[in-house]
Amino acid sequence: MSDRTETGPADALRGEEEYARIALPSGPLPDPETAPLSDIDVSDSRLYQQDLWRPYFARLRRDDPVHYTEDSIFGPYWSITKFKDIMQVESNHDAFSSFPTIAIGDSPNGQYIENFISMDPPKHDQQRLAVTGVVSPKNLMLLEPVIRGHAAEILDALPSDGVTFDWVDKVSIELTTRMLATLFDFPFEDRRKLTYWSDISIGSPESTGMDEGPEPAEVLEGLNDMASTFMGLWSERAAADPTGRNDLITMLAHGETTKDMASRPLEFLGNIMLLIVGGNDTTRNSISGGILALNQFPEEYDKLRANPALIPNMVSEIVRWQTPVLHMRRTLNRDLDFNGKSMKAGDKVVMWYISGNRDDTVHEQPDRLIIDRKNARHHVSFGFGVHRCMGNRLAEMQLRIIWEEIMKRFRAIEVVGQETRLKSNFIRGIRSMPVQVERW
Repeated sequence: MSDRTETGPADALRGEEEYARIALPSGPLPDPETAPLSDIDVSDSRLYQQDLWRPYFARLRRDDPVHYTEDSIFGPYWSITKFKDIMQVESNHDAFSSFPTIAIGDSPNGQYIENFISMDPPKHDQQRLAVTGVVSPKNLMLLEPVIRGHAAEILDALPSDGVTFDWVDKVSIELTTRMLATLFDFPFEDRRKLTYWSDISIGSPESTGMDEGPEPAEVLEGLNDMASTFMGLWSERAAADPTGRNDLITMLAHGETTKDMASRPLEFLGNIMLLIVGGNDTTRNSISGGILALNQFPEEYDKLRANPALIPNMVSEIVRWQTPVLHMRRTLNRDLDFNGKSMKAGDKVVMWYISGNRDDTVHEQPDRLIIDRKNARHHVSFGFGVHRCMGNRLAEMQLRIIWEEIMKRFRAIEVVGQETRLKSNFIRGIRSMPVQVERW
C-alpha cells in the first residue's frame, strides 16, 4: 500500500505546485445592456459569486445566442445560451467532444484527470455502465428509507425556533455527505472528508475562475489522501466476494471494463472525484437553493403549505431555478457551421445551462420560482443525451424526501441574512446561509 501511495494517482499532478496562478478579472463589470457584445464575457466568476448573471445572459439570448468571446482568461470560446441550441449540442457528441475536459478552462500543465464524463462513447458508455446499478430503480427503493432516516435525524437535531444557524452546514452538507458515505460504503465517522475532497475537486482559477480555495500544495495533499484512502477501499473490495454488495467501489472493482482501473492512476482518481462531486454538489446546492427561492417568492411557500402534494413538481422547479451546474464545455472535433456561426475544429463550445433554464421561449417568467409550473421537468440542469446526469433520480429523491420531512416539522424556514456564494463559473454553489426555523 505504501508503494502505491508514493506513486499513486495524485503524483501525476505534482506540476500543480510549480505554475503561477493566473490573475482573474478585477476591474468593473461591463454594463450588460450598453456594452458592446464583444465585451460580454460570461466566464467571469464574479457574476456568479455576486449573483449578477441574469441580464448578461438575457442580452446574449436576445442579441447573440451563439456568442463568441475572443478574449477571456480561459482563451476564446463560444457561448450556447438558448435551450434548443444546448439540446442540439448535447445530441451531437460526434462533433462536440467531452474530451479532454468539461470545464471552460484548460489544465495549465496539460495534465488532465480522466473520468467518464470527459470521455466520448464507447469508453464513456462502458465505464458509466459499471456504476449505474447504484441508481437502478431497485436500489433507489432500498435507499429511500435510508435517506428518510437520515433526513429525520438531521432535522430533529436542528436548533430551537428563533435560533440562527447555517442551513448549508447543518442540513445541505450533512444530508448529502451521509448519502455519499452510504453510496461508497465509506467509514461513516470520516464522512466529512468526502465533503472536503469534493470542495477541493471542483475547480481552480485556471479551470473555473475559483480563487477562494486552498493553495495547490494543500489540494495535492488532499488528493493524495483521497487517492490512498480509496486505493485501500478498492484493494479490500476487489479481494472480497461482491455478492450482495451494491456500493460504488465494489461495482467498479468488479466491473469487466473497470476492474483494472487502479492500474491507470489518473483515470482511477478522476472517476472517484467525479462520483464524489456528482453525488454532492447538485443535491447540496439544490437543498440550499430551494430554501432561498421560497424566501424570495413567499407566495410559493404559501402554495406549498396549502398543498404539500406539490413537492415532487417543486423539486424539478427548484433544480431548474437553482441550476447547480452552470455550464458544460465541449471541444469541436471538426469545422462546423452552427446556427449561422462558423466554428473551427478545436474551438471551445460552452453550454450555459443556467441560461438555457431561463429561456423565455421555453418557460414563462423563467426567473421566478413557480412550484406548480406545468413543464418544470423540462430543464437542462441534468444535461441531455449520453451525458445526462446518471444520478438525477437519486438527486430528485433526496430533495423530495428532505422536503417531505421539512413540511412535517416546520411551518417556515426563514433566511435571516445574506447568503454567501461560491466564486465559480462551473458550480452555482451556496457556501453559507443563515436561517431560523418555525415549527408547527
